[in-house]
Amino acid sequence: MEPETLVRDHTIYACVMGSRAFGLATEGSDTDRRGVFLAPTPLFWRFEKPPTHVEGPAEEQFGWELERFCELALRANPNILECLHSPLVEYADDTGRELLALREAFLSRRAHETFTRYAHAQRRKLDADVRAHGAPRWKHAMHLLRLLTSARDLLRTGTLTIDVGDRREPLLAVKRGGVPWPEVEARMTRLAEEGEAAARRSPLPEEPDRRRVEDFLVRTRRASALQPDPYDEVVQGVVSGRGVGER
Repeated sequence: MEPETLVRDHTIYACVMGSRAFGLATEGSDTDRRGVFLAPTPLFWRFEKPPTHVEGPAEEQFGWELERFCELALRANPNILECLHSPLVEYADDTGRELLALREAFLSRRAHETFTRYAHAQRRKLDADVRAHGAPRWKHAMHLLRLLTSARDLLRTGTLTIDVGDRREPLLAVKRGGVPWPEVEARMTRLAEEGEAAARRSPLPEEPDRRRVEDFLVRTRRASALQPDPYDEVVQGVVSGRGVGER
């Protein structure tokens, strides 16, 4: 099965991400689409396994196989958690809606470490730009402020909200280069400190609910295995409990 077919025929969840989901889109903003597909279970019983992710087939489109997506979400990967909380959902079938209903199961205090690590990496890049060119990439500075705010609020409230709401205009001012870099630095430092304080008394659990997520994945794989499989009758025989050659 071609990767494009997996995305076309087996997507369970699709959303818009990037500036449009964050409430920061301007006239020239791209439309970044992300999704989750469920590879048919029989494909995993072959030597060549289905891909863990697929880039495309459309421009600015990227999708993950369900198991890989869940693994990354349980690790509190910022991009994956934000994908689950996009306000711009374009498609969700029954399995996709069940995945969305599990959003809280993925959230834990691990988010402090992963969001902080990502933020530090981005800050180092901004500092390097300032040393080399006298100014950062302002768009990247804007998104780092957004990420730090989102992480702080998640740790404070236990809820991940990615639309910036009434912070839109101050953030776009940063993107335009209208805020001096020392002021932007001070904001970043303050948000990081507030995130540290929030992590110490966060309502989030220490660990995600891995068992609940795994139960969902196993049930989903089993249901997929029991679906009619026109390209592998032998697999269906094994799934239904018949031996090879039995009728």
